[in-house]
This record gives sequence, C-alpha cells and structure tokens, in this order.
Amino acid sequence: MNDSLIQDILKYVSLTESDIATLSKYTEQIDYKKKEYVLKENSFCRHLFFVEKGCLRMYFINDKAVEQIVQFAIDGWWISDLKSFNNNTPSDYYIQTVENSRVTLINTDNLDQLLNELPKLERYFRIIMQKGFAAAQLKAKLMYEMSKENFYNHFCSSFPEFVQRVPQYMIASYLGLTPEYVSELRKKKL
Repeated sequence: MNDSLIQDILKYVSLTESDIATLSKYTEQIDYKKKEYVLKENSFCRHLFFVEKGCLRMYFINDKAVEQIVQFAIDGWWISDLKSFNNNTPSDYYIQTVENSRVTLINTDNLDQLLNELPKLERYFRIIMQKGFAAAQLKAKLMYEMSKENFYNHFCSSFPEFVQRVPQYMIASYLGLTPEYVSELRKKKL
C-alpha cells in the first residue's frame, strides 16, 4: 500500500500496523493512463478515489454541450460522485485523469466493512468530507463576490500547482470563464 493515504490518515487519527493491514485489505490501487475515464455519466459510482499520484477532474456536460468542471484532485486529494456513491443512483458526472495517475479505491461495500473494523476512520472520513464541503462553499461564495479577474488571480495564488499541471482551458471551465478570457488574464500577468 502506498504511504500517501496512510500519511493523510495519520494527520487526523493514529494507526497501528494492524490498522494499516486492515486498511490494505479493503483498498486497491489502480494505475490509469492520461485521459482515461474512472467514471462515466449514467454509470454508478461505486468507489471513493484517493489520488496517490497524478491529477483527476470531475465534470458534466451542460445544456450547451460544453464540459463544466466542478472538481480537480491532485496528489493526496479525494474525488468521487458522492450523490451516486451514497444513494446508489446513476452519476451525473464524468471523472477522468488529466495525467497518468495512481489511485487508491475504496468501494461502497468495503468502506462499510472497513469502518466497522476500524471505527476511528469514521473521524478521518468526516473531517475530509467537512473540508471538501467547506471548500465547495468557499468557491461558490468567491464566484459571486469577486470579479472574474480577481477570482482567477485568487485561484492562481491559492493553487499554483494546478496552474502548472492543468491545461488552461480546464482551469477556465472550473472557474466558469472562457479559455479566451483566461488567456487574456495570463497575458496581463506577464
């Protein structure tokens, strides 16, 4: 098992060697190639995905047939369609790799069994879900209160690694901007 997930968990709860062995029993690692789909719209999301190495994006196709990115996940981040995962309903989203990626997966049944065997992981998952929800709320607030230019600049200064690793048109989609406008803003900064 890769140390990234273990190190992330250790930020919030302690783990024994036995706990790590139990965790390994309920997770699996998969390597994905760049642009490979991890989840497609209308399929059922049966996994939580922890990015050991790489970058993934979650998006939907809007009514204008344009991709609208709602989330990215890089090394040490989680990504999943939680509505589909929790409710056993078809997904409204695609999850796709942006670069070659190694991902640790936990499926629905295994998560329940893991949490029964290691109840202290409930705390870990609660904390990461709270952090993810808070980040989504902040993004929504900033989209409404900041100018487009300030929102873009805030994103670039807060997440410089994304700016280096993610294509410009994807950043534009995530921020609700056009690629042309993002290109203008980048030229302004030079």
